[in-house]
Amino acid sequence: MIWKNVQLAVVFMFFLFGAVNAFAADEGGATARQVVERFQAELIAVMKDGKKLGYAGRYDKLKEPVSNSHELTKIARIVVGKEWEKLSEEQQQKLVDVFSELSIASYAHNFKDYSGESFIFDSEEETTRGGFVVHSHLVIPDDKPVKFDYMLKEKGNSWRIINIIANGVSDLALKRSEYTTILQREGFDALISKISEKINNYSKQ
Repeated sequence: MIWKNVQLAVVFMFFLFGAVNAFAADEGGATARQVVERFQAELIAVMKDGKKLGYAGRYDKLKEPVSNSHELTKIARIVVGKEWEKLSEEQQQKLVDVFSELSIASYAHNFKDYSGESFIFDSEEETTRGGFVVHSHLVIPDDKPVKFDYMLKEKGNSWRIINIIANGVSDLALKRSEYTTILQREGFDALISKISEKINNYSKQ
C-alpha cells in the first residue's frame, strides 16, 4: 500500500523559523504554499512515470525538486544535534552530501508508482516564530488519506521545507535520536556507513 511507502518517505525535521507575511512572497520568490505545491506536483509527475523511469530515473528527476524545496543543510545539522559542532568542516560537508543523497533516494524509492493519488491543500498558518505550516493531504483511491504538515522557514526570497509530518509521524525526530547515538558510540565513519548502506538498499528495491 502506498501509505507504507509514504511513511518511510517522511525524512525531515523542524525548528527555527524566520519572520515574514504568511500570504506574501518576496519579489521574485514563492510563498510557502507555492513551494509545497510545486514539490507535490513534481512527486505526482514522477509517480506517473515511475515504472518507466526506474529508480535511477526517478532519482534524477527528483534531485533538483528536492534540493530546491528542502533546506537540506539545515536538516543535516538538526538531525545530529549538538554533535554537529564536534565535526570538522570536511565531516560536516560530507554529512550534508550523504544526507541529501539519502533524502532524494528515499523519495525515489518510495514514490515509485501511481494509482490515481492526488495532493489536496487544506490550509496554511504562520507560527509564533514567523515560519509557516502548510497543511494538506494525499488522496489515495480505495484507502485512507494521508495528512501532511509541512513546516517551512524563509531562505532568501523564498521558503524551504525543514520538516514533513505525515499523520503525526516525524521520521526525522527518530533519526535525530538514532544518529546522535551512533555518533557518540561508534563515531562519524560508522554513521556515514549506515546512511550509505540505506541509500544502497533503496537503489536495489
